[in-house]
Amino acid sequence: MQKIINVLAVASGLVSAAVVVSGLFVYVNRDSIVDSIKSQAIEAVTGSLGGGLGGDLPIGTPDLAPAAPDAAAVPSGGLGLPVPSAAL
Repeated sequence: MQKIINVLAVASGLVSAAVVVSGLFVYVNRDSIVDSIKSQAIEAVTGSLGGGLGGDLPIGTPDLAPAAPDAAAVPSGGLGLPVPSAAL
């Protein structure tokens, strides 16, 4: 019975030592770990943007063109309804 208790005590000591060594390793290398995580996060965000911000848009898309002059001159009522001509 004493041998089983000694084996458990040694195993417990080894686990405790491993936890302490791991904690010290993380504490000593925390700056490089944080920088690595930041760079991975930045790469993940910029990779999801589709490769670029400016060169991917087609030139002359209709939604980017300025509105026609007469479309801006027509007033509209509430809810996007045109104002009757008698009210002008």
